[in-house]
Amino acid sequence: MKLRIFLPLCVMCALMLVACARQDDTTNRASSSPVASSATPAAPAPVASGDKIGVPECDDFIAAYDACVSSKVPEVARAQYKTAIEQWRSGWKKLADNPQTKPTLAAACKQTIEQARASMKSYNCTF
Repeated sequence: MKLRIFLPLCVMCALMLVACARQDDTTNRASSSPVASSATPAAPAPVASGDKIGVPECDDFIAAYDACVSSKVPEVARAQYKTAIEQWRSGWKKLADNPQTKPTLAAACKQTIEQARASMKSYNCTF
């Protein structure tokens, strides 16, 4: 039961963090210079499943979590975990690309590791 509540809660927190960072990013660009506000921003590239985030704590965690999900989680439940991995990877990559949010990303990943340790204990996963 805890797992059914915990995983969506983690995903929602990650999405909220990305949304807040995205809002600050657009505000800073618009106020930094008149040239920046008149330029059309490029569309963000999709994050491939093998892309590194650039923060060792996050990269190591995603690799370990993916290995655990692929080898120990039953096939019927695996899709939701894979979705969480892609959401973490995408959100954390955006945060890592922003110089204002990158310094806090290692701590956020460490917190997610601790939460995942508890939620994945039933599958005998270690991170």
